[in-house]
Amino acid sequence: MSVREDISGEVITVQRHLGPKTSRVVSAVGILCSLFHLWVNTFGLIPEIWRNAIHFSFILFLGFLMYPMSKKYPEKTLPFDFILALLAVACGVYLVLFENALHARNEVPILPDLIASAVSVVILIEITRRTSGFVIPILALVFLSYALFLGKYFSGLWNFPGVTLERLLYRMYFVPDGIFGTIASISSTFVYLFVLFGAFLIKSGAGDFIIKLATAVMGRSVGGPAKIAVFASGLMGSVSGSAVANTVGTGSITIPMMKRTGFSPRFAAAVEAAASTGGQLMPPIMGAGAFIMSQWTQIPYLKIVAVSFIPAILYFLTVAFFVHIRAKKIGLQPTKKEDIPKVKEVLKEGWQFFIPVVVLMGFLIYGFTPTFSACAGIAAIVVSSWFNKRTRMSLRDILEALDLGARNMVTTGVILLCSGIIVGIVLLVGMGIKFSMLIQDISGGSLFFTIVLIALASLILGMGLPVTASYIVLAVLAAPALTMLGTSLLAAHLVIFWYSQDANVTPPVCLAAYTAAGIAGSRPFETGMESWKLAKGLYIIPLLFVYTPILFEGNHALAVETAVAAAIGLYSFAVFFEGYHLKPVSLLERLLFAAASFGLLYPNLLLHAGGFLLFVALTVAEKMALRKKTRVHAGVSGNPSGEKEERP
Repeated sequence: MSVREDISGEVITVQRHLGPKTSRVVSAVGILCSLFHLWVNTFGLIPEIWRNAIHFSFILFLGFLMYPMSKKYPEKTLPFDFILALLAVACGVYLVLFENALHARNEVPILPDLIASAVSVVILIEITRRTSGFVIPILALVFLSYALFLGKYFSGLWNFPGVTLERLLYRMYFVPDGIFGTIASISSTFVYLFVLFGAFLIKSGAGDFIIKLATAVMGRSVGGPAKIAVFASGLMGSVSGSAVANTVGTGSITIPMMKRTGFSPRFAAAVEAAASTGGQLMPPIMGAGAFIMSQWTQIPYLKIVAVSFIPAILYFLTVAFFVHIRAKKIGLQPTKKEDIPKVKEVLKEGWQFFIPVVVLMGFLIYGFTPTFSACAGIAAIVVSSWFNKRTRMSLRDILEALDLGARNMVTTGVILLCSGIIVGIVLLVGMGIKFSMLIQDISGGSLFFTIVLIALASLILGMGLPVTASYIVLAVLAAPALTMLGTSLLAAHLVIFWYSQDANVTPPVCLAAYTAAGIAGSRPFETGMESWKLAKGLYIIPLLFVYTPILFEGNHALAVETAVAAAIGLYSFAVFFEGYHLKPVSLLERLLFAAASFGLLYPNLLLHAGGFLLFVALTVAEKMALRKKTRVHAGVSGNPSGEKEERP
């Protein structure tokens, strides 16, 4: 069958194997698409809705050619897919050509307007089905039906009298809260350019450099290959913005390394899945979520990135803690020195890869927009690649990177555009306030139980929705519930953003874990359970956003103290789960480590001190027990008479 698995986006889908002619068309359109987005986000000045309409045309054109209507007969539907691709272009072009005519008629749509709108909605839902499955299209249809006629069959809070089809199509096509509205703007600006930035970085050879650097830095530590996976996945995930793509990109290298070292296939796969999921939490890119959050809340992107560094580091530390303890538990030894590259040599070969990231962050700090900063970063990748003969990008490499960026954007772009339908309906019918009131009623006004309900909702949504779509839906529906209970806007959205990641590592549907299991040859569900355990920081750390000043929204000294206490608390939590520290721990000791963890994580300075003292006392007691055991063993083995010998 002439199809292949595509893991460039947030979901695994079946992608058509393109023939020579079709491949040339897709490549040419992909290059034009990337060039358009670079131009329109730097020096090009056109109305926002026109930019989004052209973005729509490019993304859907590529999508219909890359993703077949039928998995069984991908080639037979190609002629019809070309027609749909051209229809997508026509829908975008129609808006550009006739929007002013609509305004001249005082916003009264005529039949061609309604036809263009209806066709846009239908083909968008169809391409979403092809690229991400049935869940998002069904959700979009349910929301559309609710606005048209289903709402009037509900009673009480959820009753909605409905709008006419003409009114609905007008709002979906011409109004800024529809298909070409806020979500489309995010897709056509921040998200596209940072996906393109990642494509250029990977095309220039940064992926290999990241793996080598991780090996050089972490190779000599106990459980080194697994820690390499954590380190490399954090760096790669920040660039790729996709947990599944990250799992395959780094996992194909790190999972076999971990297995050769002595880790079980299940644990190796779980480490990669948990670490790859954290890649979307790691600044400076953080997938599409940070850009959506910034646009939605009007909180500066740089602030979101800045306050996310410490929580992201804490998450990766949690995974590394589990790795370290498990490696000690099963008696693994560090990687041989001769198998580890030297840091100096690795940096000598790839130091230029730091330049684009420095340029990107420098432009952001200096006050340039994220879009312009990303364009500057892309230019810096090309220029810096010329500093090394091995990584020097030719014109062909640049064109291939432009093409790769467009192809990688298709799935994410389609999901975001279709999410615009859902968001538009939510705003039209006032569903966000209604959902928030429902959550408050169920939770009884308790902030903690509200967070638990949101976490459960994110898990259920994540079984069928990609991370980005899950965040968008929850941000619209649930963020008001948190803010009404006194949570800051930034903390509320970061809580939702973090919890929207959990479906990657939480059974029964955990795409990153199942992908890693396929590489490792382990059982998927067992791998999912193991990854769920390793990713515990994903559930604990967001609570700190709400109850502590770790996001630097209060006393900065207290924020630093909270971060340090949390790091120790998360380590103690890993000891409790693994049942091992310096030696195997008894049930009572495990419970005491759990108590220390609770004290260190609870938002109270006295409990932090008590938890720290308890952790130190348990560690000292373990060391004394080990020392005593070593002395007894040395005395018995070195003195057959049984008399104990003094050791210097």
